[in-house]
Amino acid sequence: MSASSAVIARVIRGPITESIHRGHIAVVDHTGRLLHSLGDPQAVTFARSTAKLIQALPVIESGAASDFGFTDAEIALICASHNGEDQHVRAARSILAKAGAAADDLQCGTHYPFHKPTSRQMRQEGEAPTPLHNNCSGKHSGMLSLAAKLGVSTEHYMSPEHPVQRQMLQAVAEMAGLAPEEIPLGVDGCGVPVFGLAINRLALAYARLGKPDGLSAERADACRRIIAAIRQEPSYLAGSDRFDTRLAEATGGRIIGKMGAEGLFAVTVPDEGLGLVLKIEDGAQRALYCAMFEALVQLGLLHPGEMEALAEFREPKVTNWQGTVVGSIQADFKLI
Repeated sequence: MSASSAVIARVIRGPITESIHRGHIAVVDHTGRLLHSLGDPQAVTFARSTAKLIQALPVIESGAASDFGFTDAEIALICASHNGEDQHVRAARSILAKAGAAADDLQCGTHYPFHKPTSRQMRQEGEAPTPLHNNCSGKHSGMLSLAAKLGVSTEHYMSPEHPVQRQMLQAVAEMAGLAPEEIPLGVDGCGVPVFGLAINRLALAYARLGKPDGLSAERADACRRIIAAIRQEPSYLAGSDRFDTRLAEATGGRIIGKMGAEGLFAVTVPDEGLGLVLKIEDGAQRALYCAMFEALVQLGLLHPGEMEALAEFREPKVTNWQGTVVGSIQADFKLI
C-alpha cells in the first residue's frame, strides 16, 4: 500500500480525535478515465470479496446459470458475502442441487453466520454451522456449477491451475484491462485465489460491469444479468442490516456496491458508467461505510431520500459498555 494515503475518517471521543484512518479512493468511468481521487488511485491491494461480482461472469457466460436454471436470488448469492440467514443457506443448497453437487463438496470452510440473531439461535439450540453458512458459500457453489458445466473434476477446484480459477482470473484481468500475468495472486479467506489490483483498475472493472459498452455481446449480457439479479434480489448480496444490501435497496439498484475484507468497498453506477473504489489503509471496517457514504454524497450520487434511508451509516456512534454514546466516526476528506 502506498505511503501517499490521505485521511479518510476520524474517530472522535469527547472533544478530541482519538484515532485516524487513512486510505485511497479512485473514481473511474467505463473508458478508464480517472475522474476523482484521494490518496493514491494506483495503490495496489487485494480485491478480496469485491471480486465476486466479476468472478460470477464465467458462470453466466459458460451457460451454467441458464442450463441449471439459476434464479435472480441464486445469482445474487453467487456474488455475495452473505449473512448466513436461512434464505441464504437455502439458496446455496439450491445452487448445489441444480448443479449436481452437495454441501460436502464445498471447500470454503465453516463459520457461524454473520447474522447475530441466526448465530445466537443456532448456538442456543446446539446447531453446528456447515459450509453452507460460510459467507462465501454462494461463490463456491457458483464455482462448482461452473466446473459441472465444463465437465471437469471439482477435487481441486480452489487451485489456481484449475480451469474454474483460470477462467475467473481471465475475467478479472479483462475487466480490469490487464493481462492475467500482471495480477499477483494470494489466497483469500475462503481458500480460493484472490487478485492484487490497483484500485483504479478495480474501479474500471466495476464501471464496465455497470456499463459494458464496447465489451463482447456475451460479456455485456453477462454483466447485465448480474446487475439485474442484484437489483431484483439485493437481500441475497449481503443480508439484514448490511450496507451492501441497504445501498442497493435504498437506491432501487441504481447504485450497487460490494464490500471486501480489510476495509475495501467497490461501487458501480450503471447509468453513469462509473466505478468507485475506496480502500481503508489499515483495513478497519468501522471507517468503511461512513467514508463510502461521504464519497457518494460528494459525487452527487445519493438523492435526499436515499441519504435519509442510509443515515445510520453516515456517522456511526461510539458507545461505552453501558450503551452510552461517547463519540462518533466521521468521514473527513475532500475528493479531488
